[in-house]
Amino acid sequence: MTVFHQPSECFLSLRAYQHLRDSMTKSTYDIGLIGLAVMGENLALNIASKGFRIAVYNRTQSVTDAFVADRGNQEQIIGCHSIEDLVAAIKPPRKIMLMVKAGPAVDNIIQTLIPLLNSGDVIIDGGNTQYSDTERRTKQVEEAGLLYIGTGVSGGEEGALKGPSLMPGGSAEAWPLIKPIFQSISAHVGTNHDVPCCEWVGPRGAGHYVKMVHNGIEYGDMQLICEAYWLLKHAAGLDNNSLAHVFDEWNRGELDSYLIEITRDIFTAHDPDGKAESFLVDHILDRAGAKGTGKWMSQLALDLGVPSTLVTEAVYARCLSAEKDARVRASNILSGPKLPIIENTSAFTEQVRQALYASKIASYAQGFAQLAAAAKEHDWDLNYQSIAMLWRGGCIIRAQFLDRIAAAYGENASLENLMLAPYFTSALAESQTAWRTVVATAAAHGIPTPAFMTALAYYDGYRSDHLPANLLQAQRDYFGAHTYQRTDREGSFHSEWLDLRRPLS
Repeated sequence: MTVFHQPSECFLSLRAYQHLRDSMTKSTYDIGLIGLAVMGENLALNIASKGFRIAVYNRTQSVTDAFVADRGNQEQIIGCHSIEDLVAAIKPPRKIMLMVKAGPAVDNIIQTLIPLLNSGDVIIDGGNTQYSDTERRTKQVEEAGLLYIGTGVSGGEEGALKGPSLMPGGSAEAWPLIKPIFQSISAHVGTNHDVPCCEWVGPRGAGHYVKMVHNGIEYGDMQLICEAYWLLKHAAGLDNNSLAHVFDEWNRGELDSYLIEITRDIFTAHDPDGKAESFLVDHILDRAGAKGTGKWMSQLALDLGVPSTLVTEAVYARCLSAEKDARVRASNILSGPKLPIIENTSAFTEQVRQALYASKIASYAQGFAQLAAAAKEHDWDLNYQSIAMLWRGGCIIRAQFLDRIAAAYGENASLENLMLAPYFTSALAESQTAWRTVVATAAAHGIPTPAFMTALAYYDGYRSDHLPANLLQAQRDYFGAHTYQRTDREGSFHSEWLDLRRPLS
């Protein structure tokens, strides 16, 4: 005999069971969701709030029961104690979304689902998955007669609940089946808030690739903001209150974005465990974490041979931050310049703003260039205007700036590089003097700004019709007979450099 120690739990469990039993024969639920961690739980609530009926399941039964007894205790949601019950509760064609940890867990659930589903049913992976895994799984699931979606989901806990950015790719036949749900639950932008931040991206792993690039750009944005903060704090001497006002002002102009907004808020937050004048940010250890998507983008950029230098520097900056103990030891040995605080803080703050905006343009130019290279490599027909609008709301990098990017690709869908769009060309020209001043000032003061510096180096490299790679290729041919091409004739050439040497005059 089962003993329930809390009558309320008994009642709720019984009600949930009766509800489930009734639904089994009706199969009335619009979608199923597996995985009730923070993102899964909030996404389920979002789906229900838009009028869709959702069946949920978690491997740990108590998690399911706790959810349906609390936040999920509503008519639109039912908790299931097995994957088989979940499948039975969903009306065909079934749509089942996985919100579980990327990797083997996804493969295991797919293997469990395949024999339970019918032709035309859809499996959806909403995790932070490697695009190559999605490529493989799409083929596997389609060969089983089913449909597969790999979708990026961005916006964190709040976005999942109130409206995320969704980037679906995979089986094109599945898109009409999930489109009403996905576009209803996504963030909406536009004058009338009628443009969903969700649109079909492309086949196989395209959706997860776009999400990866989003995360890589996020790495770059965050690093650039941190460098701006460090410059204003240590070169201009601004305190947290002043920094909050600076970021508040920046958020009213062309830098208007979620990340600028939350940075402003961070500088106003006092330490709940400290004195009234103690700010929380000053007590946070300077060791940054990472979950790997920035590294993925950097690695894949190298595979494609495209210079996504800013995200790479952002990844390296996090790696260097992790060497906290070594840095503390080095700080007592290695020396740097000792320059006075900049007196004209207002002028310097404006220069940093311009440098931040210019660097941001270079960063997004790299991101979209990598998307274009990946699209060519994998035969994806990506719509870059649409992708910019996917990121306009709901996600971490949402910013007014993305309207400009969407407009640029709307005017020229085959734009070779974002920096060549007239608006951005002009913006870079106007910011160039300030940009160079800030980078030089950082170097003079010994303040590390790898993202600012690499952004400027990328701009200068991209605008140069000649680079010193001629010497590099000569070196390669000298020691390895790698050959070179000439500017004055066609073909590949090799020289016997030892024979061509001449005595120094």
